[in-house]
Amino acid sequence: MKRDNFNIKTTLLLALTIVSFGCKKITDINVSPNNPSIDKATPQVLFPSAVMSTAGEVGGELDIIGGIWSQYWTQSVTAAQFKTIDAYNLQRQDFNGGYNGLMSGALADYQLAITKAKATGQNQFLLMNTVMKAYTYEVLVDLYDQVPYTEAFQGAANLQPKFDDGFFIYKSLITEIDSALAKNYNVVLSDADAKVDFLFGSDPGSQMDNWRKFANTLKLKMYLRMVNTHATDAEAGVKALYAANADFLDGDAAVNVFTDATDQRNPIEEYTVFNLGGNDLRASNTFVSWLKAHGDPRIKNYYGTANPTPIDQGFYTATQAAHPSYYTATAPNLAATDPVYFITTAESYFLQSEAALRYGVGDAKSLFDQGVTAAFDQYGLTKPADAVYSYPASADLQTNLKAIIYQKWASYPNSHCLEGFFDQERTGYPENSTVYSTDAGYIPGQWVFSKNGVTGGRFPKRLVFPDSERSRNKNTPAEVPITQPVWWGLPNK
Repeated sequence: MKRDNFNIKTTLLLALTIVSFGCKKITDINVSPNNPSIDKATPQVLFPSAVMSTAGEVGGELDIIGGIWSQYWTQSVTAAQFKTIDAYNLQRQDFNGGYNGLMSGALADYQLAITKAKATGQNQFLLMNTVMKAYTYEVLVDLYDQVPYTEAFQGAANLQPKFDDGFFIYKSLITEIDSALAKNYNVVLSDADAKVDFLFGSDPGSQMDNWRKFANTLKLKMYLRMVNTHATDAEAGVKALYAANADFLDGDAAVNVFTDATDQRNPIEEYTVFNLGGNDLRASNTFVSWLKAHGDPRIKNYYGTANPTPIDQGFYTATQAAHPSYYTATAPNLAATDPVYFITTAESYFLQSEAALRYGVGDAKSLFDQGVTAAFDQYGLTKPADAVYSYPASADLQTNLKAIIYQKWASYPNSHCLEGFFDQERTGYPENSTVYSTDAGYIPGQWVFSKNGVTGGRFPKRLVFPDSERSRNKNTPAEVPITQPVWWGLPNK
């Protein structure tokens, strides 16, 4: 997707400064996540900055956590930057950027833009900001289970807002989306307004149609998150979408404005290469073994070579004498100009396939096939002949669901890694291996407990609230282990 290079440098400098990573963590920002400044900025000014804040966190610090916990990547044996992630040993002072950046940066701006859009009757910006607010809140709820919502962003009127239940927040966000969709939003934006939309602004004629599709696809994803704990709500929500003839994304919802220049690069590339002076991530044998087992040509796109040298997950303490190949292991193939994806075309089709499987609202096989095709089209490739890329059409729901989720997992690296972690937490696929990946009985692709994991064989399911929130807000929930599932997750085994 091409886009005019209008003021991109200024916007990226602003947004990426806000969401800077690595040793320069956001814990130093003296801004309360619940006390945004009120100024005279317009939705046109607030929206692109907020989007870049979301992209910076979801495509940066949180992408690293997702990539390691989804076992695409692991910690290099010659560095230490990501050991706490790989060992499931995150503390309150670790990786606060995602929470602070999304709450005090993105969400505060979205909420202010929504208020201003309502006041000025700019329904197109109301919808755009509402959808991105919902997407951003969803990420936070999926990581932390509870966050401030009903009392958030009140400034000095309430500096210690209560934390709301994740299911309540989901339902409220869906209501907000529905309200925005009910407005007369579908107008052709001016050139100036179109250009501040980093997702769909390059196609003004279809811009608002794409925002509607993004809204519907996000709702579908949120309903499918509910299947384990609120099955009735999930089914009713999905069927209501289809009864209303909702249309879904048939293109990517992504930010694709990054350039290979200072403070303008893709955020994970900026962090792992330019800020740190070298990439401390390495290919994980969990994913590499699966790609090789099925002759998947995307392996070269993901790792820059058709034959990457991996490290077994979390085995960063291995000695060179015992595991010499680890010391020449392959880094992920990241680029400064890579987009940050919120929902890909492939994910949209896989979500629709799962909905069809569960509720009979479409042809699950056809949608699965479209998802696989889109996943390979993303790299200009054709799917292999291996049976794993074909829909099983089994009478057993779990057999079909496993096929869908494995293909989603295989589509996420270097794209939006968090979703692989969330899907496994929700469905149990890929399965957790009973043996480590160095064992002769290991099944390629199954997730292994990190060699240096500190949680007694139990996988992580959430993040801990940062010190920055706990020290400021007495209503921060009591700390629970990161192995405790969030409200929609499967029980940890």
